[in-house]
Amino acid sequence: MLRRRSQTSVDDTPVPADDPKPQGKGRPTPKRRDAEGRRRQPVSAPKDRKEAYRAMRAKQAAERDRARKGMLAGDEKYFPVRDRGPARKFARDWVDSRRLPSQYFLPFSLLILLLTWIPWPAGQREVVLYWVMLTGWPIMMVGVLFTSVYVSWKVKKEATAKFPNEPMKGVGFYAAMRALQIRKLRFPPPQLLPGGRPVPPKK
Repeated sequence: MLRRRSQTSVDDTPVPADDPKPQGKGRPTPKRRDAEGRRRQPVSAPKDRKEAYRAMRAKQAAERDRARKGMLAGDEKYFPVRDRGPARKFARDWVDSRRLPSQYFLPFSLLILLLTWIPWPAGQREVVLYWVMLTGWPIMMVGVLFTSVYVSWKVKKEATAKFPNEPMKGVGFYAAMRALQIRKLRFPPPQLLPGGRPVPPKK
C-alpha cells in the first residue's frame, strides 16, 4: 500500500509552467532532404572554355604575384627546396653582408670581352690584349678561386658551429656559388647590405 501510494503521488505531480527544463525541441525534426538542400551551395561553373581559361590564368597570376611578394619579403615558404633551412639562410646572409672579389668576376669578364671588340690601332691593340689577357685575367681567376675556396670553408665551419643539428651537405658550395653572382641578380634577394645592415623595404 505504501509503495503504491507513493508512486501515485509522484506521477500525479503537475509540471509547473515555468519549468526551466524543456520538454522537447519545440520544433519539428527537419527532413533529411530539406537539410541536404540547405547545405548545398550554388556553383557558378564557367559558361565556355574561354571563360574557364581566363579564370585559370587569373588564378595562376594571383598565385605568382603572391609567391613573388613572399620571396621578396624573405618568406621561406615560397623558396625552392634548395634555399630553405637556417643553414642556407645563414650562408646567404654571410655572403650578402660582405664585398667579395668573386662577385666582380662576371663584370670583369664582360669588360674583357668589350675590350677585345674595340678596334684599337695596330700598336695599341697588342698592348691592351697583353695586359688584359696575360696579366689581368690570370690574376682575376686566381682571386676568384681563392675566394671561392675560402667562402666555402668559412661558411660551412661557422654554420656547423651555429646549427649543429642541421644538415650541412652542399652549404659551402651553395655559399661559393652565391658569391660568384652579381648582387642584384642573386636569388633569393639579399636581406642584408654590405656591412650587415638590413635592406630597407621597397616603397
